[in-house]
Amino acid sequence: MTTTTLSTSPSATAPATVHIAHAGGWVAVCATGVLSAGRGAAVLLPDGGQAALFMGRSGTVYAIGNRDPFTGAYVLSRGLLGSAGGRPFVASPLLKQRFDLATGACLDDDEVSVPVYAVRVE
Repeated sequence: MTTTTLSTSPSATAPATVHIAHAGGWVAVCATGVLSAGRGAAVLLPDGGQAALFMGRSGTVYAIGNRDPFTGAYVLSRGLLGSAGGRPFVASPLLKQRFDLATGACLDDDEVSVPVYAVRVE
């Protein structure tokens, strides 16, 4: 999985675009200005699926599936960010299971995971 750290230098004039790997190519999903550190955003993919984008406080952008596998609801983009053992995660807003943003693994149930998408910012 690829994640990208955004430059926060004041010399940047226009927001870059976030792309995620999907269906064998790269899909532009939003401008970096849409993302706020510590908050998520849901994006609709060309096949009708959804991804949840997150920008960590360090500026690293992550993309995982937006569907909570425990409830079936598309809500992970509304979850709270945190870290456990140095691993960034999002906690589902419904039942609070935590998902590793880099691997998609559920930190509370070894048999459950969510999809992870490679990210690039241009």
